[in-house]
Amino acid sequence: MKRLLKYFSYGLLVMFILVGCAKQPTEDMNAAQKAVEDLKATGAEKYIPEDTKKVDDGLAAAQNEIKAQDAKFALSRNYDKAKQMLAQVKADAEKAKADIAAKKEEAKKNALAGQEAAIASVKEAKALLAKAPMGKGARADIEALKGDIKGLEESVPELQQLIDKEDYAVAIDKARAIKEKAEGVSNQIKEAMKKVKGKEGGKK
Repeated sequence: MKRLLKYFSYGLLVMFILVGCAKQPTEDMNAAQKAVEDLKATGAEKYIPEDTKKVDDGLAAAQNEIKAQDAKFALSRNYDKAKQMLAQVKADAEKAKADIAAKKEEAKKNALAGQEAAIASVKEAKALLAKAPMGKGARADIEALKGDIKGLEESVPELQQLIDKEDYAVAIDKARAIKEKAEGVSNQIKEAMKKVKGKEGGKK
């Protein structure tokens, strides 16, 4: 009878250990990692960098929590907090993925608007240059500005290429740079025209 009780006690102890030893939340980790990977596959790092960083940081924090539990004695491990953290990461990643379409559409509209403004600025500079008088004092300046405008015209098609590749952030920056340079050229043309008018007025 004593031997029977002894075996029974051992059996209970083994069952207690098996039940008490918490297992790593492998499935939860895999689900969270997949959600983050799916989010990044949409180009989220370009359109919603803050949200992407948030889920990355959350995943790293959950992994650190799992490591902290792994370092504990088997019977004292508890992965409940890690599971909650992983569930939050998965939810945040899925929400961000659902929002990415709207963010991309907004970025596309901004890129197209920037492209339109850049083209208009280049056309304005070119039209202004055509009206500029080729006086002696301005001839060299005008010729140099012609080269600037030609360079701007050649860079404009790249904007459409960037938009086609959905590289909207780069397209927006480049369009802004073209517009600013074209406006600068227009101002220089106006200054050159003033020089000519000034000299013509002095002759009178």
